[in-house]
Amino acid sequence: MVRRVRVWIDMSAPAHVLVLRPIIERLRARGHEVEVTSRDYAQTQALLDLHGMEHTPIGQHGGASRLRKAYRLGARTAGMVCFGRGRRFDLALAHGSNDLALAAKTLGVPEANMHDYEYAVTQHRIGCRLARRVMFPDSVPLERLRRFGVTAEKHFPYPGLKEEYYLHDFEPDAEALRKLSVDPERVVVIVRPPPDVSLYHRKSNPLFPKVLDRLGNDDGVHAVVLPRTKEQRAFIESLRLPSLIVPPGAVEAQSLVALADLVVSAGGTMNREAAALGTPVYTTYGGRLGGVDEALIRSGRMRPLTDPRAIQLEKRTAEATPTRRDPSLLVETILGTVGADHPAASQIPS
Repeated sequence: MVRRVRVWIDMSAPAHVLVLRPIIERLRARGHEVEVTSRDYAQTQALLDLHGMEHTPIGQHGGASRLRKAYRLGARTAGMVCFGRGRRFDLALAHGSNDLALAAKTLGVPEANMHDYEYAVTQHRIGCRLARRVMFPDSVPLERLRRFGVTAEKHFPYPGLKEEYYLHDFEPDAEALRKLSVDPERVVVIVRPPPDVSLYHRKSNPLFPKVLDRLGNDDGVHAVVLPRTKEQRAFIESLRLPSLIVPPGAVEAQSLVALADLVVSAGGTMNREAAALGTPVYTTYGGRLGGVDEALIRSGRMRPLTDPRAIQLEKRTAEATPTRRDPSLLVETILGTVGADHPAASQIPS
């Protein structure tokens, strides 16, 4: 009898739901068993529910405080160890979850950890060192990862953007803008605030309020702002800018990005989703650009923004061809993480 691989996947941020969903689908289609744990952070659990993905909630985000982050990391890791003990997982997978990296190491479960930003230093000191396989886009040089214990043997670069894989079979919801009462005759802009609570983005982004003011007072614009936290939502709504729309809850943002005329985002994931979907995009990211964003700017697929007055607000005149990549390539690399020394290794179905 062929032994199926039992896989433990952790979702600790909203983007992880999108990245890992097609991988989960393909693992299950091959007959493997997958269990998902989730962290209470931003829209992570709401998106899991939105996509109909069963999950076990464990722990919360620690907020902006370093001390609370450390406390929450320890508390959630303990909860994860309790969850994983006795479940006989063959493999663990996450996109940057240190909680899973620590729990998997404690339980002796081989882990594959995916990343796409090399300067999240605190995260990589744990996740990259403990993982058996570290997966980055090939635009991130190995030399930038060696200080985190990433050797050529554990480094598995993949071509393109992670967004090009999870948008492989994506078809936008044609009604997405109408559902939010967006006027299609206006220039439609999707706006993503900076990740204020992330350790790699500690300083506030003074450019973002200026972007809101620029877009929110233009009667030829409808700007849909997708806040990350309750605090951001309260701040944006308090501005009462007439051309801003803030959805009441979690939304399927990829359809909005695909249908928009323009994206202005401080967050890397939405920047790259726009690039993958062919939507013009400005980045207001205030931290250090990583290899992925450097490559996008060099190729002209993304433009850095330092002055909101430079935003070119115009309707798209041509449909761009999205870039698609088959997620099966990632699945093969992930399954290989169990290694030749694991009893399931020689029994993985192809």
